[in-house]
Amino acid sequence: MVTSFAVKHVNLADAKARFSEIVDRVEAGQTVVITRRGARVARLVPATVEKTPIDPVLFEALDRVIPMQQENAGEFVRKMRDGARY
Repeated sequence: MVTSFAVKHVNLADAKARFSEIVDRVEAGQTVVITRRGARVARLVPATVEKTPIDPVLFEALDRVIPMQQENAGEFVRKMRDGARY
């Protein structure tokens, strides 16, 4: 895994040949600039996950409507596992 987080410049031919490596670098947090004939044409940056805040009123309403399970999780998984064996 790449630990350097500096901006890396790569020409288009190298980007095509080493695309997986470039994606690994971006995934690790590095920004990669792709150039064509020395001019910048694209910049790859790590994706950000957009988080939506939880609406507490809606959460409480759902909590009141959804029924509690009658069996515990261990029993539920055991039944699923045993039922799918044969």
